Amino acid sequence: MLKVFRHYLPVNTLQQVLFDAAALFLIVVAAIALQVSPAVPWVECIPSALAFAAIMITLNAAMGLYRPVYQRSGRQTFARVALSLVVSIPVAYVVFGLLPWAEIAPHSLQVSVLILLCSLLAIRGLVNQRQASGFLVPRVLIVGTGHDARIVHHDLTRPLQRSVEIVGFLPVSGGERIEVEPSNVLPPGSLVDVVRNLRVDEVIVAVRERRGGVLSLRELLDCKLAGIRILDLSSFFERVQGQVRLDSLRASWLIYGDGFRQGWARTFVKRCFDLAVGTTLLLLAAPIMLLTALLILLEDGAPIFYSQERVGRGGRIFRVIKFRSMRRDAEKDGKPRWASSNDDRVTRVGRVIRKLRIDELPQLFNVLAGEMSLVGPRPERLYFVDQLTQQIPFYAVRHCVKPGVTGWAQVRYQYGASVDDAAEKLQYDLYYVKNHSLILDTLVLFETVRVVLTGEGAH
Repeated sequence: MLKVFRHYLPVNTLQQVLFDAAALFLIVVAAIALQVSPAVPWVECIPSALAFAAIMITLNAAMGLYRPVYQRSGRQTFARVALSLVVSIPVAYVVFGLLPWAEIAPHSLQVSVLILLCSLLAIRGLVNQRQASGFLVPRVLIVGTGHDARIVHHDLTRPLQRSVEIVGFLPVSGGERIEVEPSNVLPPGSLVDVVRNLRVDEVIVAVRERRGGVLSLRELLDCKLAGIRILDLSSFFERVQGQVRLDSLRASWLIYGDGFRQGWARTFVKRCFDLAVGTTLLLLAAPIMLLTALLILLEDGAPIFYSQERVGRGGRIFRVIKFRSMRRDAEKDGKPRWASSNDDRVTRVGRVIRKLRIDELPQLFNVLAGEMSLVGPRPERLYFVDQLTQQIPFYAVRHCVKPGVTGWAQVRYQYGASVDDAAEKLQYDLYYVKNHSLILDTLVLFETVRVVLTGEGAH
């Protein structure tokens, strides 16, 4: 994993992006050299061909073509590739027309480049469906043999995500129960010697108890000084799963760890981003919003909008605005209820607009008013916040940033309607609070579009 602008990217994903960018660049240069007039030196087209390749690969990376997805179905793979093609073809056509050599290039050049681009994207989608692999596979040693070690091993060896080579499990003193494959357990010994003999690149400490001689901090330090990467459980889950796990989280890690900085510069940039993108989205979505309002009126009458108190940044209460997707008597008894993906209170129009997230569009007014951000933890009702704060540790940490129309949890986790689901989503929200940046906000917006269009997720 590499950390880019606070966000972790798998090394094999970066390798795929660079390989495809180089392949597309060579394809464009070869097409130019073969089809453009010999009077025009094809070498002069290299900068623009490089720019074309970079734009197209960056676009498809943002649309999620290279994102590892565990246990992706054939339908989801087809939808992801189809989305990349639908977006890439018109964009490539426009970008191609803006390049310096477009006026002298024959029409056949443009057609051939588009065909080759489509072929490259389709091949990448099929390759990712089978197995994601890297050229430089790190050798990983897991310290521990218990429950945590088993979870770490499971996450590192999921289908489509075999980007590391696990050399084995090193038992620790203290008689930890063995919950991993016994054949992969190494003989007890010095950590430094094991790392040296097995040419280990990374050590993952999957042991919670580190006192009383269970784990030698001196040996870990020696490995660290020798250039070996050392990860604890909190850092591992943050890097691999894009979440801050509650079961491996300590208050001291929140206080002394990197991240969770809410400086004025980041706040100013995020606000400018919200105003610019929010205004643009509101103008583009105006026809859809008008049509939605008309359909709600025809099916169930007024009111069109649904206003509800939610908890915002710093625990402040504000009223969120949504298109009404439920019956007018959805909570006639006055008791708040969890919303679910198959809620019987949802109208026919409401079921469609909730699936496409159109019901969230009026929240753009909340964004312009400064009560919400485009990206952030989803705002929750005060009734549930009080309940969840008592049952889930660190739940209040998510309120140190503005709530969002969409968020990291929404594009990484399915629809949730329980305390357990809220805890799972909180782990993604904590990752966002810790690592949020303009790059991550942009990635979440692209991921939201992909999730809606491909159906890889729920609400």
